[in-house]
Amino acid sequence: MKKARVAFSGAIHEAVEIEGRLKLDDGRIVEEQEVVWLPPVEPRTVFALGLNYADHAAELAFKAPTEPLVFLKGPNTFIGHLGQTFRPSEVANMHYECELAVVIGKQARNVKQEDAYDYVAGYTVANDYAIRDYLENYYRPNLRVKNRDTCTPLGPWLVDACDIEDPMNLSFRTYVNGKITQEGNTKDMIFSIPTLIEYLSSFMTLDKGDIILTGTPVGVVNVEVGDEVVTEIDNIGRLVNTIVGR
Repeated sequence: MKKARVAFSGAIHEAVEIEGRLKLDDGRIVEEQEVVWLPPVEPRTVFALGLNYADHAAELAFKAPTEPLVFLKGPNTFIGHLGQTFRPSEVANMHYECELAVVIGKQARNVKQEDAYDYVAGYTVANDYAIRDYLENYYRPNLRVKNRDTCTPLGPWLVDACDIEDPMNLSFRTYVNGKITQEGNTKDMIFSIPTLIEYLSSFMTLDKGDIILTGTPVGVVNVEVGDEVVTEIDNIGRLVNTIVGR
């Protein structure tokens, strides 16, 4: 099932997709363009992976990590489908990053890889913009790069885990103004979803609503004010976002 969170007529609703329309939790059926899309999950702790695709590490002239390179993201970074992301006026390089987002469904501690998928509620699409001007090295990589307000569109849908046969074999693409600029497949992750859940839960408790952003492959390019960026993942969704000035 595809689930969403939307604002409609002054209230926030849970919704499900029915034949290209939205059925709200009060029973009303509305068109997708009638609502304001919110992230399909209210993010709790959000873990993001740096350099989790070897080709992307090479693209940035970094050596691929030998253990997960993880950082945290604040809640103000997240916006919904059809939202606007601000591009700071002083920066030269702002890159999109199409990523599979894994949503944790129940409390997890010391989970083994073979049991990891039992703790996944579902999946959504993330576009985790990076302000590369601020990127320096492994030790100061990501606070100003990755925690700007509005810099991480998420959605449109949360797709139930049971509806995704193999999350480690999903193709994805990014389009800028209708032109394809990035292609990849989750099978090329350095650290798989089960590996990441085992790693994170080995030293901290994961809770329902926590999210793991699993990284992006080669193919990131600069985006400018006015660009429409579409990130899509097969069987998960198509996330549309526009860059605006500030």
